[in-house]
Amino acid sequence: MEKALLLFLVLFPLLTSAWVYPLRRRSREYRNRLIQIVPLVELAAALLLLLWPEASLELPGVCGFGLRFQAGSLHGLLALVSAFLWAGTGLNCPSYFASADGCNRFYFFWLLTLGALMGVFLAADLFTLFVFFEMMSFTSYVWVAQNETEEALRAGQTYLAVAVIGGMALLAGLILLKHLLGTLAFDAMADAVASLPPEKMSALYAAGGCALAGFGAKAGMFPLHIWLPKAHPVAPAPASALLSGILTKSGIFGVLILSRYLFWADLPWNTVVLALGVVTMVLGAVLALFSIDLKRTLACSSMSQIGFILVGVAMQGFLTGENALAAWGTVLHMLNHSLIKLVLFVSAGVVYLGTHSLNLNDIRGWGRNKPVLKVLFFIGAASIAGVPGFSGYVSKTLLHESIVEYVRVLEHAGMSTGWFTAVEWLFLFSGGLTAAYMTKLFVAIFLSNRAIGQRLPVRGYLAPGTLVALSAGAALLLFLGLTPGMSMEPLAQWAAQFLRADAGHSVHYFTAVNLQGALISLGIGAAVYLLVVRGLLMRQEPEGVVYLDRWPRRLDLENLVYRPVLSALTFVGALCARVAASVGDWLVLLGEKILFTKAPGIFVPKHDENFGTYGRKPRHFLTEETFSFDLMLAGGGLIVLLLYLLL
Repeated sequence: MEKALLLFLVLFPLLTSAWVYPLRRRSREYRNRLIQIVPLVELAAALLLLLWPEASLELPGVCGFGLRFQAGSLHGLLALVSAFLWAGTGLNCPSYFASADGCNRFYFFWLLTLGALMGVFLAADLFTLFVFFEMMSFTSYVWVAQNETEEALRAGQTYLAVAVIGGMALLAGLILLKHLLGTLAFDAMADAVASLPPEKMSALYAAGGCALAGFGAKAGMFPLHIWLPKAHPVAPAPASALLSGILTKSGIFGVLILSRYLFWADLPWNTVVLALGVVTMVLGAVLALFSIDLKRTLACSSMSQIGFILVGVAMQGFLTGENALAAWGTVLHMLNHSLIKLVLFVSAGVVYLGTHSLNLNDIRGWGRNKPVLKVLFFIGAASIAGVPGFSGYVSKTLLHESIVEYVRVLEHAGMSTGWFTAVEWLFLFSGGLTAAYMTKLFVAIFLSNRAIGQRLPVRGYLAPGTLVALSAGAALLLFLGLTPGMSMEPLAQWAAQFLRADAGHSVHYFTAVNLQGALISLGIGAAVYLLVVRGLLMRQEPEGVVYLDRWPRRLDLENLVYRPVLSALTFVGALCARVAASVGDWLVLLGEKILFTKAPGIFVPKHDENFGTYGRKPRHFLTEETFSFDLMLAGGGLIVLLLYLLL
């Protein structure tokens, strides 16, 4: 039974995706029921799997190396969260896409991605994880390019480029790891690393670095975060909720595996992860503060929260035998962020449907007379800002206390604490920025005067399914935040078994000592909002407040660095190819002159059109190659893989 459940969780969404098109031909209602029922069935199966926490499944010979799946602990928690988020967005989708085109395509790949993500989170070795990780990257690309606008296609191109390059780096890392360790199974890698000769450690770092790039790209880790702020504003709101809420966690899941099973207590590795986490945390918060686009702000916020989680991942390695607080904080912040982004992005979708804009100057004041949406959005905003009584406060407190605990360890050992004291204050400062930009959003949408020319609100602006999804997510955030000892700690202890954390001890979250960190962050947030947001990023005009976009456009990392570098590499490659071809042509021509002195010339030199970088293709060719052609290849590959799995 348990083996069948593991396979069911992965294959059921993949197989049912084939029914999207036939059901739509019968009735839109039938198709909508399908995309609502499938995640609920997945959620029920994930809950049922809890009865067999040690369940495992091996499919030998599949894809050459075989596929292995494992239930329980962090596997089970992430599978549950994935199914819950799909169920929530499934309730929201019919109302969001009521007047949209191309819904069948979106739903088809929406279900494929659910199955692929289940394969990622239930994987018991890195090879199985890689197979479904790559499948997930290609199927979720359709979400970003769904609207097929110029911005959506460009964002989709960025998303696909990062996914492909990250996937290639990950594959290179896995090949090296297989060669070094002889295994990719999670439960065997730690022992294999322990027996590795010291001279092989440099190769292990190279393999780990490649894998970190692949997983970090999906997580939105700096400097591979460039797809996050661009994909979310152009993707449909239900897709943004999943991209931010749970797909980024697939990358974090991979980083956790590398850190726990390959580089446990390794000082250089954990230092790199901590540094990347701190930069991601601070930069994401700064970008969110300056943004005047609702979904872009939430996307940059996701980047910042991924940074918080990466700090927790690194602190587990620094604390080694006393890492319960860091492990609990990491796991719980993954859970909280997923639920928070379900509430916030679905709410953003409601605002977009009511205003057909995401610019704060256009949506200003739209929610003034909408108390239900105001309360639900506030719960999500307060949770992510770490306000006591909401779930985000609990996980952020644990992460903060893990840093403080390591500072005390260093003090007792008589070592310098300067670097980690700086990390602590950057942690608190980033929490303050989070409170500031969420206050900015809440005030703009729900408290400011209504923007001139804004569309009149529709009476039934919240569809029943959307209201259920938002209410369920917000209720969980409140329940978890108010009962941390009863609800969150048992979840953390269960999920942290995968991380082999120590037993830990119960924490009194609402004592003065633990409240101090949250109050410092909230105080910083109030100061930043009053001094920076209202003083620098807003201007009072006769028609009302205007939000100013003061972030320099030239500081776009993609346009400033990545695209010029890739263009230069393409040009250099094409130039080398042309030089090589010209040398070859010259040798052939010389041979023709020597060997065939009386024969007419038959040699035709190559021209510019033989080298793609020397000419621009028409727009429709670019669209075909970056959208339809990629979809055809991805779909064909998925069908072949599915048939291979079944046969």
